[in-house]
Amino acid sequence: MGQTIVEKIFSKHAGKKVYAGDFVIAKLDLVMAHDTTCAWAIDPFYEIAQKVWDKNKIFIPFDHAFPAPNIQMAKLQAKIRVFANEQGITITTDGVCHQILSERFINPGNLILGADSHTPTGGGLGALTVGVGSTDAAVAMATGTCWFNVPQTIRIEITGKLKKGVFAKDVILSTAKRIGPEGGNYRVLEYGGETVKNFNISSRLTLTNMSAEMGAKAAIVAPDYQTTAYLKENSRPYVFNCNLKSDRDAKYEKIIHINVADLSPQIAMPPDIDNVEEVQKLESKKIKVDQVFIGSCTNCRIEDLDVVYLMWQKHDLNPQVRTIITPASKRVYLQALAKGYIKFFTKKNTIILSPGCGPCLGRHGGVLYDNEICVSTSNRNFTGRMGSPKAFIYLASPATAAASAITGHITDPRKYL
Repeated sequence: MGQTIVEKIFSKHAGKKVYAGDFVIAKLDLVMAHDTTCAWAIDPFYEIAQKVWDKNKIFIPFDHAFPAPNIQMAKLQAKIRVFANEQGITITTDGVCHQILSERFINPGNLILGADSHTPTGGGLGALTVGVGSTDAAVAMATGTCWFNVPQTIRIEITGKLKKGVFAKDVILSTAKRIGPEGGNYRVLEYGGETVKNFNISSRLTLTNMSAEMGAKAAIVAPDYQTTAYLKENSRPYVFNCNLKSDRDAKYEKIIHINVADLSPQIAMPPDIDNVEEVQKLESKKIKVDQVFIGSCTNCRIEDLDVVYLMWQKHDLNPQVRTIITPASKRVYLQALAKGYIKFFTKKNTIILSPGCGPCLGRHGGVLYDNEICVSTSNRNFTGRMGSPKAFIYLASPATAAASAITGHITDPRKYL
């Protein structure tokens, strides 16, 4: 019987042929824990070991609240610095952990553990990147291994050419509406089809990132020429096995077919990821926007900023809207700087933050107050995510966010493209 790409990756790292449902102990290529989860992993780590299994395979980014916005976070980060110094690990402060992983570390076929729920993002590069809690991360840092019950795979076959103004974010929001917040529980979502084949890595990372909102253990896109191009762009030429894809006779739990040829811009209304509607249906309601956030590991790569820049060429932004832009990484920031975007956005009176997570999880840089409405390019809109439990978060593409910043209310982006 053939194997899925996920079963092949687990087989390689477990040293034997495995299938969904098997229990395995697998060797890891990398372990990530950030400025919150790493602090919680330190004490359990020292109950197991005194030295990490390989200091070059432990990645510690400060991104969720950096520079520290309060004493509590400063305390956590100080604890991590002591640990990192003892272990000889370099702390990275160059942006969102998942973006840095994609730019610098993840190769097709890798098995990577990350102490963050959005670790499935890395599957856009054809790797198996799994989110875990801090205790599992502690064990992994000590041993370089982790146990798994090999998940079932749900294949999502996406076809159809996207119309003007429709992007990967709209595709994944419509997918979330169909699958629901628990439809992928302890499954791997494998994306394929002609639409995904034509997506660049930036768009694929958007798909795999938001798979976490459907309960997925991981998500993946088989590597191809787009993957090779991305790795070369990031000065990481890497030759991967051309057989790193699911076999024709692989067994899926199910296959979901989605045609996006007639898809329009989508928006997820609070407080649920599957509470999705067409943007054009909300535009007539003139829903006033207090804040626009263009950032996070979902949608603030240079390709996203390209769209925003083009849309704002001939338009001023609504002065009543706080528009916040947070590049996903230092590399993205420098790309935007080289293209003149940082100066352009600053002249548009936007707020440019240093690369990181801040506003996405309501830590700093854009916390919402009671009854405020935010259009966000991030991945979560549940109650209290970005601040007050009485605030409202609408999730949308960078194009929809950019259009809403112009008008001051939720707006279909197609008229500005």
